[in-house]
Amino acid sequence: MAGHSKWKQIKHKKAAADSKRGAAFAKLIKEITIAARQGGGDPAANARLRTAIDAAKAGNMPADNIDRAIKKGSGDLDGVNYEEATYEGYGPGGAAILLQVTTDNLNRTVAEIRHLFDRHNAKLANQGAVAWMFDKKGQMTLDAQRIDEDAALEAALEAGAEDLALDGDQYVITTDVSALHQVADALRAQGLEPQNPELVMLPTTTVKVEGNDAERLLRLMEAVEEHDDVSKVFSNFDIDADTLAAVSE
Repeated sequence: MAGHSKWKQIKHKKAAADSKRGAAFAKLIKEITIAARQGGGDPAANARLRTAIDAAKAGNMPADNIDRAIKKGSGDLDGVNYEEATYEGYGPGGAAILLQVTTDNLNRTVAEIRHLFDRHNAKLANQGAVAWMFDKKGQMTLDAQRIDEDAALEAALEAGAEDLALDGDQYVITTDVSALHQVADALRAQGLEPQNPELVMLPTTTVKVEGNDAERLLRLMEAVEEHDDVSKVFSNFDIDADTLAAVSE
C-alpha cells in the first residue's frame, strides 16, 4: 500500500499501545491555536478550526483544553506565537517525504529535523523538490464491518465524495478539499459515522521500497512522527504488507 493510509493505520495501533496522549494533545493544541489565529475562533466559519476541534474530540481531549487553545489563538488569552512550515526530503529507498510542522522556533526545528534525516540515511531537499508529487485532498474513514462496500460507495458518492476504497477493516473516503465537512455531514445525515476527517497530501505516484531500506524508512517515519513540532508526515512509499505488519507490532 502507498504511504499515507497504511502509515496512518500503524500510527493508530502504536498510539493505542503506547498511550502517548500528552504528546498527541500538545500537537492538537498547536493546531487549534494556529487555526483560530488564522481564521478566527468560530468553527462554523473556520473549516480548519472545525477539523482541529473534531480531531481533538476524537482524541478525548477535555473541552476546557480545546476552549483555552481557541482563546489563545484568537487573542483572548496570552499564548505562544506558533509558525508553520513545510519541509521536503528523500528517505531510504528514494521515498519522497513531506513534513508539516508547527513551531515557536523554526531554526531549532529545521536543525532537529535535519539531524533526524541524517541519522536515518535520509536527506532534506529544497522547497518544491517533492511537493509536486502530492495532491491536497480531504479524507475520512468508515468502519467496513458496519456497512457493505456497495452501500458505502453509494452513500459516499451521494454525499459528494470523489472516491471510496476498502483498506483492511475500513473504507477510505477521498473528497475535494472544500467538500471535506460537507461530505462528513452528509454521511452523518445518512446515519453513518465518518471518522478522522482531515486534510491530507496524497501521492500521485509511489516508490516501492524493500528490505533494509524499508526498515530504515519506517524507523525514520516513526522518529519524525514523534518529534513534538511535526504535525503531519506524508510519503509515497509502497512497502509489502509483511514488513508493515512487523513494524506495527
